[in-house]
Amino acid sequence: MLSLPDKRLSLLVTWLVVMHMLIIIASNYLVQLPIDLFGFHSTWGAFSFPIIFLVTDLTVRLIGKHQARQVIARVMLPALLASYVVSVLFQQGQFNGFESLTTFNLFVFRIAFASFAAYVLGQLLDIQVFDRMRRQFAQWWIAPAAAALFGQALDTLVFFAVAFWRSSDAFMAENWIEIAFVDYVIKLMVSLLLFVPMYGAALSAITRVIRHRETVSPKFC
Repeated sequence: MLSLPDKRLSLLVTWLVVMHMLIIIASNYLVQLPIDLFGFHSTWGAFSFPIIFLVTDLTVRLIGKHQARQVIARVMLPALLASYVVSVLFQQGQFNGFESLTTFNLFVFRIAFASFAAYVLGQLLDIQVFDRMRRQFAQWWIAPAAAALFGQALDTLVFFAVAFWRSSDAFMAENWIEIAFVDYVIKLMVSLLLFVPMYGAALSAITRVIRHRETVSPKFC
């Protein structure tokens, strides 16, 4: 891990919190937009949410799982509120006006709460798996690949079950299992084929910059 001064560490954690919230809000919006892929139902959220696992894995690798858990703790409640507000305002991709916030929307709240539960459980599992794998295997790619496999499986199951089981949306209530499975396959493929290599490239680039500036210790565990 890297040893950072307290002020720099606090700034980094703050930026990570902001990044997590932006990804969650965007994904909650995109998950309301269904798409068909080779005859299977999915949503655009399948392409955005895996980014958060990349960010979390880099956090664990660079500054440790304790700090990664701090990010999750700071994100989860603000993200729940922000996700609800954004999802109500832009339900099904259309701006509904600020007056839509005056009426409680159970359908959107289920999506926001599902995102909250899936985020917390999926990220905690991701952190645990990643941290254990990076300690047991020298190959850099094993930890992020294993974390994506298990973390995103739990995240996807929790999200779709909480959001759409017996939903008022007849289409989602009928097809959520299929959509969840396709969504997971897509997220896993995107992660393994795109974000795991991006993780390796980002880790290498960050390490080179830190070594070049010689402002912090580049020692990894």
